[in-house]
Amino acid sequence: MVSGLPAHSEVIVIGGGPAGATAATLVAQHGRSVTLLERERFPRFHVGESLIPETFWVLERLGMLDRMRDSPFVEKHSVQFVNEKGILSEPFYFHDHKPQESSRTWQVVRSEFDEMMLRNAAAQGVDVHEGMRVREVLFDETSGTPRATGVRVQDESGGVCDITADVVVDASGQGSMIMSRLGLRAWDPELKKAAIWTYWKAADRGTGRDEGATIVMQLDDKQGWFWYIPLHDGTVSVGVVAGFDYLFKERTTKDPEAIYFEEVARCPGLQPKIAAAEVAAPIRVAKEYSYRSSTVSGDGWVLVGDAFGFLDPLYSSGLLLALKSGQLAADAVTAALAAGDTSAAKLGAWGPEYIRGLERMRRLVCEFYEGFNFGKFVQRHPHLKGHVTDLLIGDLFNDRVDEIVEPLNAMRREERSRLAGAAATPRG
Repeated sequence: MVSGLPAHSEVIVIGGGPAGATAATLVAQHGRSVTLLERERFPRFHVGESLIPETFWVLERLGMLDRMRDSPFVEKHSVQFVNEKGILSEPFYFHDHKPQESSRTWQVVRSEFDEMMLRNAAAQGVDVHEGMRVREVLFDETSGTPRATGVRVQDESGGVCDITADVVVDASGQGSMIMSRLGLRAWDPELKKAAIWTYWKAADRGTGRDEGATIVMQLDDKQGWFWYIPLHDGTVSVGVVAGFDYLFKERTTKDPEAIYFEEVARCPGLQPKIAAAEVAAPIRVAKEYSYRSSTVSGDGWVLVGDAFGFLDPLYSSGLLLALKSGQLAADAVTAALAAGDTSAAKLGAWGPEYIRGLERMRRLVCEFYEGFNFGKFVQRHPHLKGHVTDLLIGDLFNDRVDEIVEPLNAMRREERSRLAGAAATPRG
């Protein structure tokens, strides 16, 4: 047996990361009983340090804004791009586009941010339990369609018990318990990327409103890019992202550290920034991580955050998508409980809106990997710079930003035509 756990909870949330904490908090705000089960003890390490401005509105609903304002986290006011020659493009300053508080955001140390989110959930009525491993999600399959009915939990001493629930929210991360059990995972056919990263001490940092800028730096051969994210603990998160085959198959060494430094040498924009710096953490690797579930929900269950899918680290959309999916799912769960209808349709009513926003970001990601040049696009379509900035801010759930689609298509056609012409031209 496991002491301290209820026999039944209206909602069980598996996982205490940002998506799970968001969903749990917002449902608990409506007076529902919510039990959150987290396998680890917080604080714990996690990559993905950069917030984007649109997270402001979810943080506001969570009651997190004062905590963020009082935190030591570095303020982030822009995203900046450095091309393959090391030349900085015009920065995209969020406040210049939308002069309001919501245009300020933060670079966070995830161990600290995630713990703040989890403690905030507990303060707002969520029954939080750490060190509790969910062994399996329980389903009733007597009707032919699996319905989630609860979970089986194991504590750190090995004790096991079952908890029943009206709704199970799977926020278990990339392992995604329900996705894996029901075979729902679909790998992205285009974004077959990998990342290698670490943290540097005494690396160069900007000043003023550039101090917390996320910088995206291309490799000299445009095969990939580095992220550069300054953190308040004196380190800078620096990671390379490129095709999996490029990073791990098309070279003589298989050692991640050697590969990482080979790519550092191929990034003209990065080298001056770390010339006087030193590595302050182990080299870490993530491989082929772009996927999503074929559905956001089923009878009695819903997926949020990485348990539904992960896009790409470009543009720092991960935490926004975690918080946004947690918010949308929480609203659907609250409405479903009020209606006494926890069907897949009711719990997943938010899915189409969320996926449209996800697809907008995915399009911008794919365009970058196809050679999209922000400076050239803005020069040609200056009236659309606001829409591009909206997407970088994370305003993905607004149909008006689709005005950039046809201009993007036109530039893509031109580039393909140019490349085809160059390939067909005989060399003397």
